[in-house]
Amino acid sequence: MMEIKNYYLPAEWHPQSYIQLTWPHKDTDWAYMLEEVEKCFLEIATHIAQRQPLLLVAPQFPAVLENFAYRDNICYIPCPTNDTWARDHGFITLLQNESAPLLLDFCFNGWGMKFAANKDNLINSELIKADCLKGSYVNCRNIVLEGGSIESDGCGTLLTTSTCLLAPNRNDTMDRAQLEDYLKERFNLQQILWLDHGYLAGDDTDSHVDTLARLCPDHTIVYVQCTNPEDEHYESLQAMERQLRTFRTLEGLPYRLLPLPMPDAIYSEEGERLPATYANFLIMNDAVLYPTYAQPDKDMQAKDVLAQAFPDREIIGIDCRALIQQHGSLHCVTMQYPKEVK
Repeated sequence: MMEIKNYYLPAEWHPQSYIQLTWPHKDTDWAYMLEEVEKCFLEIATHIAQRQPLLLVAPQFPAVLENFAYRDNICYIPCPTNDTWARDHGFITLLQNESAPLLLDFCFNGWGMKFAANKDNLINSELIKADCLKGSYVNCRNIVLEGGSIESDGCGTLLTTSTCLLAPNRNDTMDRAQLEDYLKERFNLQQILWLDHGYLAGDDTDSHVDTLARLCPDHTIVYVQCTNPEDEHYESLQAMERQLRTFRTLEGLPYRLLPLPMPDAIYSEEGERLPATYANFLIMNDAVLYPTYAQPDKDMQAKDVLAQAFPDREIIGIDCRALIQQHGSLHCVTMQYPKEVK
């Protein structure tokens, strides 16, 4: 473990530099719908690069970006990849007072060895070789941990789900108490809030917290609410909501809870329900990018909720119906880096 104790895990709304995208290509699971998903990635890339630097990872520079208006704001790193979920294979960055950031490289094993991840698990090594990030490399590859499974408020509180962190084929040799001790030491935490309820049908991640509930500024938690008793998620998400009401800040105060609507059910061509969620939004320096699903009323409801949580940021919707075809959404394909790494 680290000997110093002046480090912390910043909140996503900490001032940022890069946001990483790992681009889809013909050798990924996106091959059958590459043109469609590239349109979505292009829109995300545009909204990122016109505001802050874009860290782009792909085996070859994407042809759709050859005449990109903000190409000067792209740092491109050529690298073999399996897939596109930068949230889960990207570095998790710790900050230190008056010292270089710490770039933590955890093992990514395809969400419990469900999918191939051999190439994605080496992306961080390529980023270090490229010398594009300022910071000290920290090898954490003896532990499986994905960025989408944790939320930090930057002040010593971590929000996560027990279903994911304790899932088989991740860290089977550790029980909950051991894993909590590890996380508290590694991230210099004062408390961990464990969500024991909540899931989305079609989710491959064993209930990543970024699909269900998100920490936001001013002791706020934005979360998915299900109010339809006929929906298969109703009981689980109602239980999650009840548990969220019991959570307390380090000062002993209840969180301000802002419920997001549950999107109407969306199904794949094979009839499988897809994990559409408005909780999978990306916080940027001056904007919040959030997924939409061609459901005008609910898309607008979600925007209004996020405007309450982030009154100082522009709230921008991006159609993510393509992304959920591979069971993820907007936050899943991005990873932000604090300003100190550039």
